[in-house]
Amino acid sequence: MPRVTVHLLRHGEVFNPDGVLYGRLPEFHLSERGRAMADMVAEHFGVLANDGAAPVYLVASPLTRAQETAQPTAAVLGLDIVTDPRIIEAENHFEGMKVNKAELLKPRHWRYFLNPLRPSWGEAYSGQAARMLEAARDARRRAFELGGDGASAIMVSHQLPIWSARRSAEGKRLWHDPRNRECTLASLTTLTFDGDDIVDVAYSEPAAALLPGAATTPGA
Repeated sequence: MPRVTVHLLRHGEVFNPDGVLYGRLPEFHLSERGRAMADMVAEHFGVLANDGAAPVYLVASPLTRAQETAQPTAAVLGLDIVTDPRIIEAENHFEGMKVNKAELLKPRHWRYFLNPLRPSWGEAYSGQAARMLEAARDARRRAFELGGDGASAIMVSHQLPIWSARRSAEGKRLWHDPRNRECTLASLTTLTFDGDDIVDVAYSEPAAALLPGAATTPGA
């Protein structure tokens, strides 16, 4: 069966001086550091292109921060950005709030903590994994159409959907401690497909040099 890789790229740092959980809110742009991260990722893919392994298909979440992260890579590789709503950030009850202990202890939120394994405060992990992997398989098929055996695609998405997809691909339970996610800003979670089957999962951080001091407020 033909082998194709799909790189799940998390967006770069977001300009978020108020430290809110921005979730699916519109117009949250990359920070200056985030734009530099996007440029570093584009350089990384440019090196792959020079080595004869250029990705042939580029997909991004409709959210501003994902689109802005995709733009330098699109320019370097000469690709159009295809927008796929299936790879958007997870839904979250706390979107737009500063999530801290004082906020979480307010009685109006208590009903959202009934089932942390789902989780009950937002979109189910299983739903995120399903939509992400469906989109990844579609990206795999399109990359194969464009580049044949050994082709690759890029999907620019968000931490929690990427992490849910990875854990599903690895056959691991989906509930987890958010502090233990291996999915830093501008990181790559790479799925290798043999046909429609995922046979390998790899992880890398092409913008690692810019991570020290970067914001840690998640989108969801």
